[in-house]
Amino acid sequence: MSKLTNMLTKGVNIYNPRNVLFYEEAGGFTALKKAAAANPQDIIAEIKKAKLLGRGGAAYPAGSKWDHLFHISETPKYIVCNADEGEPGTFKDRLIMEDLPLKLLEGIIIAGVVFRAKAGYIYVRGEYRKLQKRLLAAIRNVHDAGYLGENIAGTGFDFDIHVISGAGAYVCGENSALLNSTEGKVGRPRIKPPHLAEVGLFLNPTLVNNVETFANIPLIVNMGGDAFLQAGHPDSGGSKLVCISGHCRNRGVYEIPLGSVTLRDIIYDPELGGGFTGGRKLKFFHIGGQSGAIGGPGQLDTVYSYTDLKKAGLSVGSGAVVVYDESVSVIEYLKSVTEFFVSESCGKCVPCREGNRQLLKIMREFSDVAANHKDRLPAYAQSVKPVMQRLIQTMTDASFCGLGQTAAAALNSAAKLFADEFEGVSR
Repeated sequence: MSKLTNMLTKGVNIYNPRNVLFYEEAGGFTALKKAAAANPQDIIAEIKKAKLLGRGGAAYPAGSKWDHLFHISETPKYIVCNADEGEPGTFKDRLIMEDLPLKLLEGIIIAGVVFRAKAGYIYVRGEYRKLQKRLLAAIRNVHDAGYLGENIAGTGFDFDIHVISGAGAYVCGENSALLNSTEGKVGRPRIKPPHLAEVGLFLNPTLVNNVETFANIPLIVNMGGDAFLQAGHPDSGGSKLVCISGHCRNRGVYEIPLGSVTLRDIIYDPELGGGFTGGRKLKFFHIGGQSGAIGGPGQLDTVYSYTDLKKAGLSVGSGAVVVYDESVSVIEYLKSVTEFFVSESCGKCVPCREGNRQLLKIMREFSDVAANHKDRLPAYAQSVKPVMQRLIQTMTDASFCGLGQTAAAALNSAAKLFADEFEGVSR
């Protein structure tokens, strides 16, 4: 039985993904017409029934976010799509923007109709230059077909979507930093509360969702929230796009139903990761992005769902699953992860800015001792372990935003999972 589904990715092989006529023939924009004729609260109720969790990484319930914004009376309201896909090992939003841009736009327009929003914005990571041009072409086509601009789909409602280019800052994947960047300010996170639903873009109420989240909205409107939920896990409906990379055979983006596939399936199933070449074995995997935890062979039978992964100390996160074989040093890998966070910290708060630097210093010392003075490794590990734990705890509790709060997640999990490499003792 296949481990794959095509709930979301149906239509990926359409010859011209930006052709509105092809999209309409495949059922496109029927959800928009249905939403435009419905009571907005009924649409939100279906999204809540679907238990659609945010697909960008935080997994916040989309229905609750939409409901919150709907009950805020201030206007104008804005719709923002977070397409700043800067998480290493993550490239599933790219697939949607390349091959399913009209489905993404339909989801954003539905949100615009529900909230009678003034405008929509898609904030695209700076490295996706070609994608930005393709999105603009798709927007022009949708505009020409009457689904954007004045009196969209004959509703008497005016709505347009604009594309904003990021400049390569990882921190702008955080929603409030993204809004600051959209406004032309420094891309640094805002203090919350107030929440973005209350004070967002241009200090007005704003909905911010990820690309994959918006792309699921037409599905929910068309099939209903209950059917969407049944297609996934009882705690999180629908499917999930996973990005498999690293040392496995089959690297790419795959759509799997939530709750029906294990991590073992993702890494070893011939339809998915396909295992390893050359007879090598799995050493560890990094799941959910750089800010996610590291897992090992003992966790392979964990079901891929938000609930089951959380119970195992892991997370869905951005959907990344980066696989490493036994040739990789955990310490060297974690050093590179820490270097990444040192580079990408915005510097706004001390726990993140200085904590990451100190962790990198420790990881470099670990690397040197492990490579050149292995006999000293147990003593060094014993002396530095309390310092490392205090640093991680301080960063997790006191950092201003999610970047600093989760920057040490990989290190924290790997230090427990691979204590022998850190302490230089066999177990």
